[in-house]
Amino acid sequence: MKRIAIISGAGVIVLGVSMLAAQQPAAGGAGQAGGAAQGRGRGAPTAPPPINWPSPALADGPIVMDTALVRPIKITVTKGLNQPWSMAFLPDGRILVTERGGKLRIVKDGVLDPTPVEGLPPDIQAQGLAGLMDVQLHPKFAENKLVYITYHKKPAAQPGATPPPAGGRGGGPAGVITLARGRWDGTKLVEVKDIFSAIPSGNASRILFGRDGSLFMSVGYGDPPQANQGNPNPESMPPQDPMNLAGKTLRLKDDGTVPRDNPFSGKSGYRPEIYTLGHRNILGLAMNPENGAIWSVENGPNGGDEVNELLPGRNYGWPVIGNGRFYLGPRVSVNPYRENMEPPVAYWVPAIAPSGLTFYTGDKFPQWKNNLFVGGMRQGEVPRSGHLERFDFNEKWEELHREGMLRELQQRIRDVRQGPDGYLYLLTAENDGAMMKIEPGTPKQ
Repeated sequence: MKRIAIISGAGVIVLGVSMLAAQQPAAGGAGQAGGAAQGRGRGAPTAPPPINWPSPALADGPIVMDTALVRPIKITVTKGLNQPWSMAFLPDGRILVTERGGKLRIVKDGVLDPTPVEGLPPDIQAQGLAGLMDVQLHPKFAENKLVYITYHKKPAAQPGATPPPAGGRGGGPAGVITLARGRWDGTKLVEVKDIFSAIPSGNASRILFGRDGSLFMSVGYGDPPQANQGNPNPESMPPQDPMNLAGKTLRLKDDGTVPRDNPFSGKSGYRPEIYTLGHRNILGLAMNPENGAIWSVENGPNGGDEVNELLPGRNYGWPVIGNGRFYLGPRVSVNPYRENMEPPVAYWVPAIAPSGLTFYTGDKFPQWKNNLFVGGMRQGEVPRSGHLERFDFNEKWEELHREGMLRELQQRIRDVRQGPDGYLYLLTAENDGAMMKIEPGTPKQ
């Protein structure tokens, strides 16, 4: 049994992982984000019955443990969050944190403000795995105070229709994946307005500003309707349809309009917003620190999660090709490679349900310089297997090492970011969620 050290006023306490108490299972935790549970309760099942084994409670910390290159690390824990999804660092040291249920929170100096931030859109549809998603600051935030979010917008009510339930899986039409922009006045969001509407979907959306100031936005899809019946006609599915925004990354201006130099701008039969196509469900975007390329991490079904370098106009294959299987066992494709479809930089079999992506560029961990960090929510469809993964590369950005970290904590990692202070910050995808700050520990004498 692996052991971790927890520092308290009484000294260092060593606990076996099995001693940690269980907490309530994460909402939507029965399936990997992006399609595991599609169709549950409606017709034929699309996934096997889930394993009910809630994550253990996270220790209060600080927690000290070793990694392959940094020994030890110290983890400071901030609790009280509910399904935290993303974070953005304000210049004054405060951290904005989105909660999927539709709240924006503030953490300062490791302490969670009990009062949620005001000013979010009033029509966030928090249902199943949908709700309030990503948050990003404008590159010129110090001047314009602009904050961007993605969320699922409640669909307009139809005359005579019964309103959908307030939460839970299914039960109503999917919300519309929406990009909104507001201004930070120091305590709340003001002047919030939608600047781009994508499609009705229960899947995820991440956003990231590129070096040129353009905004990249992912629009998730999931699995084809007949995925477990042989995956017929995958080329006709929405991620391969150039007139459909599902399963795409988009490139927009900071006001939500379309840049003229987009790869399909002015091309007949293509939506001009599209930057890349053929994706399943992207849950992390990051910019390569050396060349400025946008990288993504994407949930496959049962295996076939991917890290990709997003190149303009390229097709990444979903659901025509993939390295995994659909949830009931059939392969996505016998051959995971095809001409004119991009292979991944890295992939996982079994799946780790990746979420959150960052390149480390700080000076607090020189051993991790330019390494890529990926959050994982569970491995091989088995609970209590969430962790953090670290990649390093050669000069051609080809994978050399892959390290699984924090497995002892058995937490679902939703997001990973580098803070302005050079430390790493994680969010756990749990109902009893937390922020974890990773910093170098004190070596034993």
